[in-house]
Amino acid sequence: MHHPARFVALLFVLTVMAVLPAGSAAAQGGNPFVSPAILVPEVVSVRPHDPTAYTQGLLLYDGLLYESAGLYAESTLRQVDPESGEVLRQISVPDEYFAEGLERVGDRLIQLSWKENTAFVYDITTFELLETYEYEGEGWGLCADDRFLFMSDGSSFITLRDPETFELLFNGVVTIQGQPVTRINEMECVGDYIYANVYMTDYILQINKYNGVVEGLIDASGLLTDEERASLANGEVLNGIAYLPESDTFLITGKHWPKMFEVRFVESEQSAGQ
Repeated sequence: MHHPARFVALLFVLTVMAVLPAGSAAAQGGNPFVSPAILVPEVVSVRPHDPTAYTQGLLLYDGLLYESAGLYAESTLRQVDPESGEVLRQISVPDEYFAEGLERVGDRLIQLSWKENTAFVYDITTFELLETYEYEGEGWGLCADDRFLFMSDGSSFITLRDPETFELLFNGVVTIQGQPVTRINEMECVGDYIYANVYMTDYILQINKYNGVVEGLIDASGLLTDEERASLANGEVLNGIAYLPESDTFLITGKHWPKMFEVRFVESEQSAGQ
């Protein structure tokens, strides 16, 4: 019997291994059935976040946050002060589009849409719309390294795309203990890993970007108080990951959350006690 998901995972490994630096740790592969490390966010600081933002994408560049906020007739692209949470610049997305993931390539920002098969490309300085890309399927999360764009569509697959043309290059499955994991949402590329929100959960996946294996499972359920969580509507979940290279920390937030949390991902006491 054939197992399509495992076959695609093998193709993903073989394809991406071909472009890895020889001798790198990731190039040596890993056991796809290994149990992921259990991590938790250690809070470094708490910062304001505009609660009107239905956060879909978040990134830091040159000392400023850039945020994609969703919902039909409410979607925006924002430039945000990472310390105060103040919105410094904002433009609206046309009402018929539901904005999703966001990434920077050079001096451009690429913003996905959910079901409209369209990505908007903006000048990062002026927010002028430069062009659009078309793609098949849904758009959820987007991140980039120095070679590829990585895009999620809410399934267990992440697509690799050309950062200049948005051309689809490859489609690889993400697995946890050998099984596909679904609802991969907002993503942040950091080193050998993709950090990804899982929609409708409090978990962030630490995914080996070279073989699709989840090596870390981050439980962020303790960030909000019970009162803060009770004030949120269904679906207003953890979403938004931005890496701060100077401090080696992350800013994470959620849809309509009033706070951003600067965190480090550390081993949980539960995991350490095993």
